[in-house]
Amino acid sequence: MSFQSPGEVRYYTFDSLQDTLTVHAIFTRQGGVSPVPWNSLNIGGTVGDDPAHVRENRLRAFNALQRDPATIFDVWQVHSADAVIANVPRVPQSVYPQADIILTDRPEVTLFMRFADCVPILLFDPLQKAVGMVHAGWIGTVKGAAWAAVQAMQAHFGSRPFDLLAAIGPSIGPDHYEVGPDVVVQVKQAFGPDAAGLLQVRDGRMHFDLWAANRLLLERAGVRQVEVAGLCTACHSEDWYSHRREKGRTGRFGAMIALRA
Repeated sequence: MSFQSPGEVRYYTFDSLQDTLTVHAIFTRQGGVSPVPWNSLNIGGTVGDDPAHVRENRLRAFNALQRDPATIFDVWQVHSADAVIANVPRVPQSVYPQADIILTDRPEVTLFMRFADCVPILLFDPLQKAVGMVHAGWIGTVKGAAWAAVQAMQAHFGSRPFDLLAAIGPSIGPDHYEVGPDVVVQVKQAFGPDAAGLLQVRDGRMHFDLWAANRLLLERAGVRQVEVAGLCTACHSEDWYSHRREKGRTGRFGAMIALRA
């Protein structure tokens, strides 16, 4: 992964998706207009920030990648493993679909999601020319959202899992992600014997490795090429919003992927 900084907006790109038919970015919190505590490139519209700031920040993000904001397709993220196929951009002022997976094979559509500790996952099929995006917190992870996204790409686009390129973006790392007994039970139910490698005791408290868990889900689905950013949102508050570190009083950073025309 590497930093890009066109103007004031700063974002990350994945090495494995460079020089492909995709336009993609995981935007940092830098380069926007929102004040404290959302400073500064907050694109979350439900966290208390002024809607005018959010609109300007989203515009800046799209302009940084030279994408038309009218091409956006985003969803109401509900911690599910449900997928939506985006054949056209979302109509302005329309009801948001509820889902945590978005897929498209249309260059005129830009997939866009919001994050603040949960895992952004980008998918690209270079043969069928399709892209996807997944939002996976612990609930989406134990529900198998990453696996479900691969299955949906197979069903809708004829993708073969071993052709896919997958990239796991910045999110809360295992060093900061302490979980309670209820989460531990669900991780063990979802991952069986593999759960032992995903749950780690640190200072007497249990932690969950979302990066390893989602990589495992992708590999279980047949994906062979997975790039992991390995960047913890709670460790690097200068770049990322972290719901846990900032005790809920924070913004949301954006993630984007689209096919080049």
